[in-house]
Amino acid sequence: MKIEKAIRLLMCASVAAAGMCGAASWAQTYPVKPVRYVIPFPAGTGNDIVGRLIMGHLSRLWGQNIIVDNRGGASGSIGAAFAAKSPPDGYTLLHCNIAPNAISLSMIANIPYGHKDFAPITRIGMPPNVILVHPSVPWKSIKELVAYAKANPGKLSYASGTVGTSPHLTMEWLKLRLKFDIVHVPYKIASQGTQDVMAGQLPINITNMPFVIAPIQAGRLRALAVASAQRQPLVPDVPTMQESGVPDFEVNSWYGVCAPAGVPVALLDKINADLHAVMRIPEVAQRLTGLGMPPAPTSRDEFDKFMRAEIARWAQVIKDAGIPKL
Repeated sequence: MKIEKAIRLLMCASVAAAGMCGAASWAQTYPVKPVRYVIPFPAGTGNDIVGRLIMGHLSRLWGQNIIVDNRGGASGSIGAAFAAKSPPDGYTLLHCNIAPNAISLSMIANIPYGHKDFAPITRIGMPPNVILVHPSVPWKSIKELVAYAKANPGKLSYASGTVGTSPHLTMEWLKLRLKFDIVHVPYKIASQGTQDVMAGQLPINITNMPFVIAPIQAGRLRALAVASAQRQPLVPDVPTMQESGVPDFEVNSWYGVCAPAGVPVALLDKINADLHAVMRIPEVAQRLTGLGMPPAPTSRDEFDKFMRAEIARWAQVIKDAGIPKL
């Protein structure tokens, strides 16, 4: 019996080794057909611009087409749900983002996916959110804006992307911290809200940095504060939230690449390495930096831990602010 048991164990080990070799061999030849890259936001958004930049260079590296599939809606959760249910063969990847992959898990009732349904591959970058006003308004700082809002509760409104996006939650967290009230005006396409503030139709906008560097530099929008830990080199005169009197207040949106859970580890490692190689290309690094989000690649494990921390963080903010589920 001992001999038979030993033979069975040896056979099992051989099969396992063959499986690992098969996965490694598969990773070496991948991809052998076009890859779908799901961006869960409309074309022309910051996520779309960055995703297409990265995927364009990755396509050239692989010598294979990458089909960008914009599936916007419900703060990115429609596209994320599609990716989560896709076959775990490496031929569907997701442009994962703070909204569908962290905030929405606590914001959307009965959301059809969870963190466990994804295999995080790498982070791309972390653009900060920025609070802006039309140049005609009198407020030159967060302190002045908050003082006016407290003196005129409910009379001010601010534009951002849809409910559940990071700019929306950033402002709601700021309202909670500083105890003031302004009305949220959500936009399906965040850039339209920015356009309306530039046109003077609304006084306040909060959005991701890549959208608004040019209007800030041109004086068409006045930036009151960035939510990053340090000032941004492209707008060095704009103070941080902490410099504006809000301690421990830092909010960066983040972009990354995920796959459906179940993709073989060897393949995930290959995609991670190739994405890192793309972000080291000078043209790519310069373009990302010019958008206010220098490359911030991670290992797969680092990105997984980062995402889990973000999920917990925003769940607490949503609870503390009493924001109802969608």
